[in-house]
Parts: sequence; C-alpha cells; structure tokens
Amino acid sequence: MPPQRVFALPRQQSLLLPAVINPFVQDTKLTKAAVIKCVLLGIFLVPLRAILISLVLMVTWPVSVIITFKHPLKGAVEPMTGWRRFLCRNVMAALGRAYYFCMGFRVVVKGRQVTSSEAPILAVAPHSTFFDGIVCIVAGLPSTVSRVENLATPIFGRFVRCLQPVLVSRKDPDSRKNTIQEIDSRAKSGGHWPQVLIFPEGTCTNRSCLITFKQGAFIPGVPVQPVLMRYPNSMDTVTWTWQGFSSRTLLLLTLCQLYTTVEIEFLPPHIPTEEEKKSAPLFASRVRETMARALGVPVTDHTYEDCRLMISAGELTLPMEAGLVEFTKISRKLNLKWDNVRKELEGFAAMASSCKGGRITIEEFARFLKLPVSPVLEELFALFDRNGDGTIDFREYVIGVNILCRPANTEEVLQMAFQLFDTDDDQKITREEFTALLRSALGVSDLNMTKLFKEIDADASGFITFNEFQAFATTHPEYAKLFTTYLELQRYQAIQEATPGDLELASQMCSDEKQEDSTSDKKDD
Repeated sequence: MPPQRVFALPRQQSLLLPAVINPFVQDTKLTKAAVIKCVLLGIFLVPLRAILISLVLMVTWPVSVIITFKHPLKGAVEPMTGWRRFLCRNVMAALGRAYYFCMGFRVVVKGRQVTSSEAPILAVAPHSTFFDGIVCIVAGLPSTVSRVENLATPIFGRFVRCLQPVLVSRKDPDSRKNTIQEIDSRAKSGGHWPQVLIFPEGTCTNRSCLITFKQGAFIPGVPVQPVLMRYPNSMDTVTWTWQGFSSRTLLLLTLCQLYTTVEIEFLPPHIPTEEEKKSAPLFASRVRETMARALGVPVTDHTYEDCRLMISAGELTLPMEAGLVEFTKISRKLNLKWDNVRKELEGFAAMASSCKGGRITIEEFARFLKLPVSPVLEELFALFDRNGDGTIDFREYVIGVNILCRPANTEEVLQMAFQLFDTDDDQKITREEFTALLRSALGVSDLNMTKLFKEIDADASGFITFNEFQAFATTHPEYAKLFTTYLELQRYQAIQEATPGDLELASQMCSDEKQEDSTSDKKDD
C-alpha cells in the first residue's frame, strides 16, 4: 500500500482555542417584562436614590478634604496615622457603605480578612465593573493602584486620594518600574503600610473566566490573600466590558433594581513557596488557579492586549472578536510582540475584507494570493485550518504564518524556489518562466499571472531579480510555503510511483523525517 500523506504540522494542545472565546462581551438581553419592571420601579427608586446619594456625597467630600489636607501624594510619602487614619478607617468607610446602600447594594461577606502583616496584598478577581470599588470599602480602605488621571476627577478624585494609591502614569516611561518598586516597598513594610488591593486581571471581563493575571502583585514574593467577587442576581446590570451596555445605562439599570447583591469572599492567604518567590508568573498562575477553582470557572490566557487587538479589528471593519487570540499564549509560543500581531491583523483584514464574520474561505484565500484553487493550495489552506471547519480565523492565520510560512522563508528555500522559476539560469525570471512553473505547480493550463508578476516586479523591468523575489516573499510569507508544499507533494507522488524496493526505503525516510518534524513542532507549537 502507498504511504499516507504526512502533514508537516501536527495539531497540539498548546495552541487550541480557549475555553471562553470572548470574556470581554456583556450580552444581557432585556425582555419586555424586564424593561417594564425597570421603568415602573425606576419612577420611584431613581429619584429617591439620587437624592440620598447626593446627601451622602455632600457629607463625604468635606470629610475627604479634611483627611487629605496638606498630605502629600508624591515624594517621601508616609502612611496616614492618628486622626487621619481614624477618619479613613471609620468615618470614610461608614460613608462608603452608606453610598453603596443608597444605590441598592446588599453586601454579603464570606471568610475572614487577615491583617497587613499576615498578607500585605489583596488580589481581587474577577474584575467586571466600576461597582467593584465596593470591595475597597469592605476591606477597610486599603491602598490601591490608580491612574494619575483619576485624581483629577471631580469629587471622586478626592476620595481616591484618601486611599493613598500607588499612582500609575501612562506618560511616564518609568511608571511601570516605579509602580512595582512602590508596591514592593509597601508590601515589605512589615505592616507599617495598609494592605495594597490590586485587581490583577488589569481590565474588566464578564466573569465567565479568569484571564491572565498581571505580575505586579506577585513580584514582591509576599503572602497574598485572594478575594473573590460575585454578583448572584437574576438580571446582570453591573457587568461593564468592552462590548455591551455603556456605564450610564448600567448605572440607570442598577438604580432601577430593588436591590443588587454582591458577594465578597476572602480566601485563606496564599503563602508563596521558594519557587514561587523566584517566579512571579508561576506565583500569579497558582493564585489564579486557586481562585478559579473556588469560583468554578475556567482560566484563559486573554489579557488587556487582546482588548487592544479587538479594538483594532473593529477599526479594520472586522468583527471585534477576530482580534481575540489569547495574546499572552501566542506571543510566548511564537516569540511575537504586540506590534507584530497588529501587523498580522492588517494582513488578515486585507484577505478577509469580503468575508462575513471575518473568517477566510479557500476561495478568498486563493483570490488574495491571486491564484486558482488547486490541490497544492488546498493542502496549504488545510495546514492553516487547524480545527478543520473549512475556514481560517485570525488566530489560525497568526499561528499558520509564524509556524508554517515564515520558517519557510529561509535563504536556502528562497534560492531553491527562485531556481525553480529561473529555468535558463540567467539569474532573472521572465513572465513566461514565472507563468509556466505556476501552471505546472498548480495543475492549471489557463492561468493569467500578469497582476501577480507585476506586484513582484517592483521596478517594472519586465523580469524578477532574486532581491525582488526575496522582498516579496518576506512581506507575503504564504508564497514560500506554497512552493515547499508543492515540492513535498512532488516528492510524495514520486514515492507512490517508485518500485517496491524504493518504496520501502522512502517510507523509512518519511518516518525519520516525520520524527524530526514532530520534535521541531514541540519546540515551536
């Protein structure tokens, strides 16, 4: 029997789709009954709650001004003590509870919060809404990590100052380093500073999973107390993510509810092992796993960078979900930076511009490459199509280009491909040579390659030099893999046509080669 065709890239678990495809979408559907109920309750509750909230803020603002009067936020900052700390921990905390009570929140606290000396850092997840600030009130107003811009917010900026936050500035290139140093300093103060409360996910999700934790809370290598947040309500009016209701809509819907329940659970502190102290990613991963088990949700490798890619996809008129590739995992496996993936997204958008849903079919794939559908092209497409559904999404495209195509763009492969075209060995490819080989490779007799030839022939000289060929292959890596796939198929056909003795030897060679491929794939995939 002839040997089976061997694919060069086995599918591996490491780059399979995440358990939750899009954790950044809020998809609450309001029924007519729910809308009518909100309107009827809102007529009475919204004005009443607005008045009560205003009264609480009128008392809270002057108290916060007194607490922060002439108290520095930068420089040699010391934790609040004496009457300032008393007002913070007692008066401001009580006013904070009153504020959320007026909004209709019913708080259920589970577990026990430990002291700053036992666990200097509180890691709170999942982070899903601007209402999550309630955990700061329940935790006794610990320090938080906050953007500098938040201090300029009218009224609420003064409240943030009472927390003595660790400030982050997007304009300061040293901000990340300074933030980590400040967290480390406070965490190792031996209880001198209050606990530091951090949302390690770094962005809001829909609570369907826990995304990758940022490492800031885990770099100091001190005990961390995990804190869980749940909103067990029949209708979700709090989730505020990148797709869904606006903040104003959510605030109005929440005010229209009789009450909104929030559960805050303090888990036992996670004391890091020596291994975890040396590896912040490992420490963060294990804390996340503990929290995910307690919540009963999966974990994914989505990050804030996925949100940025999601927004970029929308700007390129693709479905926003197209950009969600689990950037952390993809970048770690393929050694890619965010800007590289953003450029890949632009290439994908150019290919998928006419595809509904942002998924590329083989016809669109062929049209983009300016080639007809053929067995060679079908095989290349199948290598991209990791889940075998007949289409390529952006995730599959990124993996395919960087595992299949770019490794094929070596100097040796490009020289070999160039020599295939250059039949008279004069170091240049004419249009006739170019078209003749493509007809043979693709098995198509009637082929018009004028547009593709002109695109490669950058100086319009009427022939293609190796430098032009190499430059085109660098920006269009799919073509190099197309020709290596063609050569593999030729070799396979030669094996099929060989004599029995030759076939046995060739099968052994294929087996050895497959073993080498598999080892390489485990390294890359």
